[in-house]
Amino acid sequence: MQRLLFTPLTAFLGSPCLRLLVPRVAPRTQCGCSCGIRRPLRPGQYSTISDVALQPGRSTVSLPSKAAERVVGRWLLVCSGTVAGAVILGGVTRLTESGLSMVDWHLIKEMKPPTSKEEWEAEFQKYQQFPEFKILNHDMTLAEFKFIWYMEYSHRMWGRLVGLAYILPAAYFWKKGWLTRGLKGRVLALCGLVCFQGLLGWYMVKSGLEEKPDSHDIPRVSQYRLAAHLGSALVLYCASLWTSLSLLLPQHKLTETRQLLRLRRFAHGTAGLVFLTALSGAFVAGLDAGLVYNSFPKMGESWIPEDLFTFSPLLRNVFENPTMVQFDHRVLGIASVTAVTVLYFLSRRIPLPRRTKIAATTLLALAYTQVGLGISTLLMYVPTPLAATHQSGSLALLSVALWLMNELRRVPK
Repeated sequence: MQRLLFTPLTAFLGSPCLRLLVPRVAPRTQCGCSCGIRRPLRPGQYSTISDVALQPGRSTVSLPSKAAERVVGRWLLVCSGTVAGAVILGGVTRLTESGLSMVDWHLIKEMKPPTSKEEWEAEFQKYQQFPEFKILNHDMTLAEFKFIWYMEYSHRMWGRLVGLAYILPAAYFWKKGWLTRGLKGRVLALCGLVCFQGLLGWYMVKSGLEEKPDSHDIPRVSQYRLAAHLGSALVLYCASLWTSLSLLLPQHKLTETRQLLRLRRFAHGTAGLVFLTALSGAFVAGLDAGLVYNSFPKMGESWIPEDLFTFSPLLRNVFENPTMVQFDHRVLGIASVTAVTVLYFLSRRIPLPRRTKIAATTLLALAYTQVGLGISTLLMYVPTPLAATHQSGSLALLSVALWLMNELRRVPK
């Protein structure tokens, strides 16, 4: 098993493209007779990761800490990209109402899709036994079923890719000794969260497969479980991105002033507000709340609709009333763009490095773009391409908010 896991990774580390990860310390000499011959390396020196990794008799690799940090940082940056892809693909799966097309879950068995007509018919017959087909899609054809099945299949297979992107390199880096004590704990938590995310996804799907005889609503997954699934994915994304940025970006030595402290705190609060707004989108998607009032800035003919508090007790309206859920998402969106605007003008009053100013300006531009996308999605009755772009925009906004937070972080003494 060890040979199966680590031999491909060792071969990959010997490839020319990965030699760019770590700079050469001992370059070739450029004089006549010595051309093409390496200078002798002192103990502890290295040329590339692959040169060190392939030394016989070495169980761990003594990479300089900065070089190891760059490798791990780039790996986590790639991992955060795979998580972003999973979130976007999951959003499209929800928008196309494809999430309930696969009615069972097997870690290995379901990796092979149906190939023959008989296998597809058997899969379709399993789907026909559940509420979504009986109530909503009773006239669906096999060709239509194949589309929604492949959408859900793509999302699940991408989730497996995310798991491999975290777990296999983590095991390799751990074995080679490239993780510090602090990073080991963080990487273990990230890998555990990936596994939890997969189980939570199936727990969410199960809620849409249950028979609900007392309900007159269309079959859908629980908005609570959908929010938990999205929330854990956002936590995984933010933690991976924050760690990678902390390892890759050189830290600024900012003068600790009262203005900088206020800006830093405000940046943290703004990022939290952006996160909460993105999370509230899960309730909007789970209840199809984007379809109840398709006007802006008013909701219908009034600023505050009459059916805002129709459920009892009142707290249920916040999470189960589509009108209230859309109203909350609007308020959070307006609050977020207002906070980003204030944050931008606060940053202009303090002398900051160029990279930090770029982050603040990018955050402002993305915030107003996201508002425009949200309003357009609402007014056009939630077309799938526009809604998916709006969902992707929330990830981009959250990413830049984390980038700005990282730029403003305190230098440890």
